[in-house]
Amino acid sequence: MSTQLLDPPGNEHAGSLSDDPLQTSEISKTRSEERAEVIADYLPSNLRWNNVDWIVVFWIAAMHVGAIAAPFFFTWQAFGATLVFHWLTCSIGICLGYHRFLSHRSLKLVAPARAFVTLCGVLSGEGSPLTWAAVHRIHHAKSDQEGDPHSPLVNVWWSHLYWLFVYHDKKHNEALYRQYVPDLAADPIMQFFEKTYGYILFASAIAMYLIGGWPLLLWGCCARMVFAYHSTWFVNSATHLWGYRNYETTDESRNLWWVAILSYGEGWHNNHHAHPSTARAGHKWWEFDPTWLAIKSLRAVGLAYDVNDRNPSRA
Repeated sequence: MSTQLLDPPGNEHAGSLSDDPLQTSEISKTRSEERAEVIADYLPSNLRWNNVDWIVVFWIAAMHVGAIAAPFFFTWQAFGATLVFHWLTCSIGICLGYHRFLSHRSLKLVAPARAFVTLCGVLSGEGSPLTWAAVHRIHHAKSDQEGDPHSPLVNVWWSHLYWLFVYHDKKHNEALYRQYVPDLAADPIMQFFEKTYGYILFASAIAMYLIGGWPLLLWGCCARMVFAYHSTWFVNSATHLWGYRNYETTDESRNLWWVAILSYGEGWHNNHHAHPSTARAGHKWWEFDPTWLAIKSLRAVGLAYDVNDRNPSRA
C-alpha cells in the first residue's frame, strides 16, 4: 500500500480562476508544465560547474572543517549545550517541525508553538521552511522515480549530498512555492522565516561565539549541524537501500534501525512512505520514535491538536 502526496494541502484548485472548461484546461496545462519544469530542475544532469550553488558548498564545507576542529576545543559545557541544541533543532525543528508538521500537516500547532518549531528548524541549517517542505513533497510524489530530488537509485552520493549543490534561482523558488507549498506560503509566520532565514542562522553562530567562544561555536554550531546533516541525509540515502519493509510500497523505502536512532525516529522510513499523513513513524511496539513522544507531549499541554495519531499496524 502506498499513500503518496500528489497534491499539497490547500492546492486542489491552485490557479483556478474560472469555471469555463477551456480556460480551466489551459490553466491546468500551465500548472502542469510549471510543475514539470520545477521537477526537472532537480535532475542530476543539472549539477554542472556553471550551475553549482557555491554558497551551499562553502557553508557545508565550513561546518565540516569546524566539526573536525571541535575536539581540540572540547569543554563539557559546550558538549552539553550541543546535545540540547541538537535535540531542539533536529528532533523538534526538522523531524517534528519541517517534516511532520509543515510537509505532511499531520498535526496542528498553536501560533507560538508553530513559530518555535519553525525557528528550531531554521537553526538546523537545513534550509528555509518553504524550500524544505516543498522539496519533500516532490520526493513523496516522485519517490524513487525520475524527478525524485534525492533518490539513491540514481547515485548514493547524489541522494546523500550532491543534490544540495545544484543552484536554483529566484524564478525556480517562486514556482516551487506556488506549486507545492501554497498553503504554507500564505502563512505570515512562514513568510517571516523565509525572509529572515539566513540572518537568523548567521546571528545564531555569532551569538554562540560571543557567549561561549570557540568551544561553543565549534561544538554548538559546527559539530551539531554536521551530525544532524548526515542523520537527515541518511534518511534520504540509506533508508532507500537497506533495511526491512512492513508495507509494500511503490518505492524502495526501508526501515533502518540505526538511522532511526540517529534521526529521532525518522529511520522508520517504509512506515512513513506507506502512511505519510500519520504523525507517528514507529508502527511496531519496538520501533522507538522520540519525535512522536514530543508530539504527544505538546498535545498533552494544549500546544498541538488535530494530531493524526493513527497506528496502521493496529488498524
